[in-house]
Amino acid sequence: MNMTHMNQILEISPESLTAKVQPGVTRKQLDQALAAYNLCFPIGPGVNATLGGMCSTGASGTNAVKYGTMKENVLGLEVITSEGKLAKTGTKARKTSAGYDLTRLMIGSEGTLGVFTEITLKLYPVPEQISVAICSFESISDAVNSVISIIQNSIPIARVELMDGHTVSLVNDYSQLELSEIPKLILEFHGSSQYISEQVERVNSIVSQFGGSEFNWATEKEERNKLWQARHDTYYAAIASKENARSISTDTCVPIDKLADCLLESINEVNDSGLPYFLVGHVGDGNFHFGYLIDPDIEAERQTAEALNSRLIERAIKFEGTCTGEHGVGMRKMHYLEQELGSESISLMQKIKQALDPNNILNPGKVVLLNSVQEDIEG
Repeated sequence: MNMTHMNQILEISPESLTAKVQPGVTRKQLDQALAAYNLCFPIGPGVNATLGGMCSTGASGTNAVKYGTMKENVLGLEVITSEGKLAKTGTKARKTSAGYDLTRLMIGSEGTLGVFTEITLKLYPVPEQISVAICSFESISDAVNSVISIIQNSIPIARVELMDGHTVSLVNDYSQLELSEIPKLILEFHGSSQYISEQVERVNSIVSQFGGSEFNWATEKEERNKLWQARHDTYYAAIASKENARSISTDTCVPIDKLADCLLESINEVNDSGLPYFLVGHVGDGNFHFGYLIDPDIEAERQTAEALNSRLIERAIKFEGTCTGEHGVGMRKMHYLEQELGSESISLMQKIKQALDPNNILNPGKVVLLNSVQEDIEG
């Protein structure tokens, strides 16, 4: 069901720091409207996604370490049920104990439980000042361990992104930068000038303990935007690096203390395969993205990428993580859910799906299969 023409911003309420939008409103469309009020909606998955799509997948993005995901920033929904009835899941209130949490049940359900027609969002004031730093490390372990220490010391970082040395080289070529091609962290802080200065001093101290170098700050908007644009263009940089390239992209998420081990094992594995790749990570919450670059006309490359993807997911689950941090389950990751959560959890999901969509008309065949569908497939 295409909801892109339901693209009206219904209400912006500066007093309550909320907005009501239709599902086809895009992230950039909302940002432009909020600028007049000096407000922002901080959840940004990089692309100019629709808010309905972001709800559907439980999206997050680079700001999640400070602001959380869509699940923390959607106050309520209007949802059309499979019976064609309109249900309300929340209000403009910042918290509630009224009944089952239907809002968060719907978010991340990928359109399998209902159709969103209205979304009530939590808004935030635009920070007084934003500062961005880029820092280099000799190893991914040092970079990740410095972030763990920053978080353990309760330093309220807004964004922290990881690129390995290989990915930095792709970004250099595409965005015409001259960064040293070793692991990098991009860090961002929000607040008053004095507050940020205090955090900079603390972060500098921590990073130096892990061999951080080339620690440079960008406070001007143009400099910040150039740096983040290069990060968000990683996918395009990777595609441009290989003739007739396509990316088989995936995301997983692990506990942050397991992140370095998971990344290093995965990087060694893809290097051994000989397949080009790119890697970026929302390192502050343990979420990272691999893109395996293949020529779609070469079947052997596709099979290698699929095998790498499968082992990556199994590795994340082994480290007590998840098969997807923000992209969603869809069809391709359904068979990992039982491995991650167990058969009883899958049974609960099937019962919810059966109760809310007994005729299986809402995105059938995604996330979980109803028993009748499973029997048809096996038959």
